Amino acid sequence: MNSSTAGILSIILACIIWGFAPVYYKLLVTVPPLELLSHRTIWSFIFFFGVLGFYGRVKELWSAIFNLKGQLPIILLASVLIAINWFFFIYAIQTNQTTEASLGYFMMPLVTVVWGLIIFREKLSIFQWMSVLLAAVAVCILTFGLGLPPWIALILSFSFSIYAVLKKKLEISPIVSVTGEVLVLVPIGLLLLLYFHMDGQGSFGGDWEITCLLALSGPLTAAPLILFSYGTRKVNLSTAGILQYLNPSLQFFCAAYIFMEPLSRWHMLAFPLIWVALIIYSWVGIRKSRAI
Repeated sequence: MNSSTAGILSIILACIIWGFAPVYYKLLVTVPPLELLSHRTIWSFIFFFGVLGFYGRVKELWSAIFNLKGQLPIILLASVLIAINWFFFIYAIQTNQTTEASLGYFMMPLVTVVWGLIIFREKLSIFQWMSVLLAAVAVCILTFGLGLPPWIALILSFSFSIYAVLKKKLEISPIVSVTGEVLVLVPIGLLLLLYFHMDGQGSFGGDWEITCLLALSGPLTAAPLILFSYGTRKVNLSTAGILQYLNPSLQFFCAAYIFMEPLSRWHMLAFPLIWVALIIYSWVGIRKSRAI
């Protein structure tokens, strides 16, 4: 197996884990979102720190936090954004809004294009403008049809796209940076868990199945990120970008066929517009990569 094939398979496996993650969070529907987020943060840190220790890279983490100039503020802001993203994803699954979650991750690349325009002053081609316009029309349709904006989709897409922009400014590997981000959140997570358990509502340590599932949140968070990071180093960006759409596609599958969430006529109008926008966006990306 050549390195390119291994990279593609790694990205596909990562997206499959992410795509079916709603099934995992649905099993923990009895655990409040904040408590579940706290466990995800703590167990993720334990797993990531173990991986860094195994490869002798713990010093990179301390350098990122204490030595590298200008990195700590970015890590702090990134930790806030990833916490918001994780919380609302968990909340969406537990409140039967997985469709909205998948819409958010479908929209994310298009929102990132807008940030590129605003922050990096990137010039958009007419086709990129067309993609952004189609996405905006889809949001307007949902807002008009449902009587309110698709807040969860917007929060997920905006939080993760800003997070992705910040990650570009970090001079450290994705695994080291994520370890630093969850490390920042660990004290808050521990305080929240202390509150839940002192109040007699803590889920950990009661039912053994729930306890094991909560501990699994660490590997479930870390494994796909490690696979994806490996894969993106082996394939070109346009290939990685297209393969990423497997994630929200599987989330949409979970919503429609596993959870049997109702799909309104407004969603049936909005989703095709988003898909067409993504096709145009991907086509532009492929053309650019071939021109290099």
